[in-house]
Amino acid sequence: MASNTTIIVHKETRERLASLKEYTRESYDEVINKLITIFEKMKSEGELTEETKKEIVAARRQIKEGKGMSTKELVERLGL
Repeated sequence: MASNTTIIVHKETRERLASLKEYTRESYDEVINKLITIFEKMKSEGELTEETKKEIVAARRQIKEGKGMSTKELVERLGL
């Protein structure tokens, strides 16, 4: 079972994280993990390709249309 911890961030940082949410109930943990994934991908591969940028836009559109699922839902569905 996953354990939680508390971190301290400036109010402005929390507001910036909130602005990156793709749906209302998205947790800050999910937002932070997306940012880490993007950073790691860019660090290992360099600049994102146009195709990757288009796929990101399409995925965000699907999430806004309710076609996606949260990380929590995915973990539950996979039984992890």
